[in-house]
Amino acid sequence: MYIFDLDGTLYEGTAHFDYYAALMKQELPAEWQKAFERDYEQMKRGEHAVKIGTAYDTEQDAVLELDPFTSRITAVKAWNGDELDASMYTNGPQEFDFEQIVAIGDGWWLPFACARHYGIRDCQPFYHETKRYMASEAFQLEKIEGLPVFLKQLSEAVPTVLVTNSDAEDTDRLLGELDMRGIFHKVVPSAGKPAAAASLFEELINEFEHMPQSVTSVGDNLMNDVAPALRLGMRGVFIGTSVKSGDRLEQAYTMSEWMEREKHRISRYAR
Repeated sequence: MYIFDLDGTLYEGTAHFDYYAALMKQELPAEWQKAFERDYEQMKRGEHAVKIGTAYDTEQDAVLELDPFTSRITAVKAWNGDELDASMYTNGPQEFDFEQIVAIGDGWWLPFACARHYGIRDCQPFYHETKRYMASEAFQLEKIEGLPVFLKQLSEAVPTVLVTNSDAEDTDRLLGELDMRGIFHKVVPSAGKPAAAASLFEELINEFEHMPQSVTSVGDNLMNDVAPALRLGMRGVFIGTSVKSGDRLEQAYTMSEWMEREKHRISRYAR
């Protein structure tokens, strides 16, 4: 069985993240806007304390470096990268939410962290405005050539499930634009990842009567899609950079790369 993420996984591009960031930058005083832009660009290049794979404490303005597979804190840093005392945080796996301890698992969360650091308390209106922009004619999804055909072939061989944090309406619209409606055996919108990821994956394993080691989670968010799967004994495919393949973990720079790699395996699977 395969479990797929939607946003950032089944289509490509980062223009919507930049649009989200620009909306919030414009809300700041003029003297802060250049600093916001500088920090955001450094984040995207992986040159800032806040980067994909970290977490951000919005109340303490602290950056938590994590072991991505155990969610344990390995270091705590200030916004400028200085080391901080980690004793205020748990020694066990760190719990994430969408407000205080935020997992920076993909490009949506970089503008969020930057905005919160510069004093914007509520990012939701800007997120919803970005989603409206993405639904307009002004925005074009970067489709992945051949992916709908590949997913249909895969779904004819094994169960496939879509698990996404997007709501039902947005999910249906995106699947329509991507020519992927009706492909997946099950679609789970408003999934609440990463907090609910492990329980959702366990439910799907039981529902489809698969052993964890025969289930693969594919996504561009290390903490949402991959780390919870690995902790359950599943396989994970991370679409992105800065992660090395290992036991039960596969990394691909793009979905197209992984798709080409996976095509020859499809005939081996049986429902």
